[in-house]
Amino acid sequence: MRALRVLREVSLIAAEDTRRARILTGRYEIHTPVTSYFEGNKLVKLEAILGALEEGDVAVISEAGMPGLSDPGYELVRAAIERGYSVTCIPGPSAPITALVLSGLPTDGFVYLGFLPRRRQERCALLAEVAHERRTLIAFEAPHRLCASLADIEDKLGDRPLVVCRELTKLHEEVWRGTVSEARLHFGASRPRGEITLVIGGAPQTGERWDQARVQAMLNELLAQGMSRTAAARRVAELSGWSRAEVYSLGLKSS
Repeated sequence: MRALRVLREVSLIAAEDTRRARILTGRYEIHTPVTSYFEGNKLVKLEAILGALEEGDVAVISEAGMPGLSDPGYELVRAAIERGYSVTCIPGPSAPITALVLSGLPTDGFVYLGFLPRRRQERCALLAEVAHERRTLIAFEAPHRLCASLADIEDKLGDRPLVVCRELTKLHEEVWRGTVSEARLHFGASRPRGEITLVIGGAPQTGERWDQARVQAMLNELLAQGMSRTAAARRVAELSGWSRAEVYSLGLKSS
């Protein structure tokens, strides 16, 4: 109700898809002017929308999901803040959080990766970077690249628990749960459609806690490679069974 009220009260609605937006405004008899604001024109339209803010409030809506989160909006929010305008968020459907809650995987900590890279080399590099991350991983993927990405996930991360969420909050919502290898078999035989969110279990606990000498040696190596102390402490903590605070404190004592 708050979102509908705001859409009626603002002077302009900037919409990722004006056709979808007019279905919404028509359904609820909202007569606010609508302008397009999508990935292809978001930088071109930036000044025009900021100019409209001088005359009244502007609402930003995306086709599906949360504006600014892998959808247009981030640059506009940043520019509006820099110009001194007030910015607020009226929460709506957000695929990463919805998928995380539906997955049944740990929700106390997670890493959102956005869209997995299209090119295999870049995708594998990203997956290798988070291979030791113990928190739950969340990523978007296009349906026609799902099988290729699942193969890379199994190769770089192993056969972990995996949840594939499709068309969340929409008419054909589907949540599939299993392992990466099971997902490859399932979706290899039945190619999905629609918008897909992947929720991947974090790296398993090894149960081994490194001794101080081993932790120090790894920390020194990463720092010598040019990694910041914070990033190095995080990486060593992921591997060693130590907390990040413990590793960071050790690094301070030895510096």
